[in-house]
Amino acid sequence: MEYDKQLQQLENVHLAKPDRVFSMYLNTDPSDPDQQGGEWKIHLKNGLNRFESYLKESGDKAELENFQQVREKVERFVQGNEQAFKKSIVLFASADESVWFAERIQMRVETEFHWEDTPVTDQLNQLKHDFPKSGIILVQQNQVKVIEAELGAILETKHFELDLDTEDWREYTSEQKRPMSMGKGGKDPSRDTFNARVNANQQRWYKGLAPKLDKLAKDNEWDRIYLVGEKEEAKDMETYMNKDIYKVEGKNMLDHEEAKVIEKIVA
Repeated sequence: MEYDKQLQQLENVHLAKPDRVFSMYLNTDPSDPDQQGGEWKIHLKNGLNRFESYLKESGDKAELENFQQVREKVERFVQGNEQAFKKSIVLFASADESVWFAERIQMRVETEFHWEDTPVTDQLNQLKHDFPKSGIILVQQNQVKVIEAELGAILETKHFELDLDTEDWREYTSEQKRPMSMGKGGKDPSRDTFNARVNANQQRWYKGLAPKLDKLAKDNEWDRIYLVGEKEEAKDMETYMNKDIYKVEGKNMLDHEEAKVIEKIVA
């Protein structure tokens, strides 16, 4: 999801009565102490009921019908995605279908509901500012993983592994079979030889990969770059990259799930 374009489109929306935009920020974070019993369901029901009651009392039949159409769409989305919830839902919708934006995101929001002539994008803008499009580069000896993320969502993952025979970096996707390699936890009798070779050549190898990582950052317009790995390895890669590094984290997380990496490093 490219949020910059979506935000611009939302901020250009201005509807006239009886059309309105429903804006919803719903905290569904199961780790939040206030959400342990699924309280988000109560908040959602109360929020929707409050607007419907107000519109019934106002006597504006056309606007009430529009809201009821939007309510049906919102409830259908929530019910259809409940098993795949993350920490929050951000949703904007109109009855005429000119507005529909519904995302499950990995960042927590404050629960809010609005029924206005324009989308209320304050929280989404703040999230975009706090968690912009980023590249998380994880290094470990002759392996590098790059996670591209925005608002806590994984956009793409790339893997690079050094071919020790040719000393060329090879890229492969998550779907492809990972090349056989020998990491620090390996049990092969040649591990000591492998480690010695890595220690002797690692800086040269990283220097060769750094331009590719700089190009990724430029082409994909990363606002932030995180480098993650054992302290010496991460610092070596930082030295050879031309792009500014937002944060260096001295943790070995290359084999961790991407979502866990984002949660630990970015969120």
